[in-house]
Amino acid sequence: MKAGFIYIMTNKNHTTLYTGVTSNLPKRVQQHKESYFSQSFTSRYNLHKLVYWEAFQEIGDAIGREKQIKAGSRQKKLNLINAMNPNWLDLADDIENIMDVF
Repeated sequence: MKAGFIYIMTNKNHTTLYTGVTSNLPKRVQQHKESYFSQSFTSRYNLHKLVYWEAFQEIGDAIGREKQIKAGSRQKKLNLINAMNPNWLDLADDIENIMDVF
C-alpha cells in the first residue's frame, strides 16, 4: 500500500482551517498554494499555509486519522497545531523531500 499523510492548511490570518489527506504531501500542498483547483475550498478561502501534518505507512491509516480530526472540534485542531507548530509557521519547505523516505 501507499504511504499517506494528513495535513491542515490555513490562511494568513489563521481564521479558517482545512484538513485533508493525500498520498503525496509536497505535491498536494503545492497544488493548494497555486490554487490548482480554482473552485476548491482552499482556493476560495486562500488556505495556502501548511501548519500541521502527520505521516502514515498506509493511506488507510491516514484516512482514518483524517476522519478523526475532522470529527473533532476546532479547539482540538488548534491544540494539534499549537503542540507541533506553536508559531504557526508555514511548514511547506520542511516537507519538500519527505517523499524520499517512502
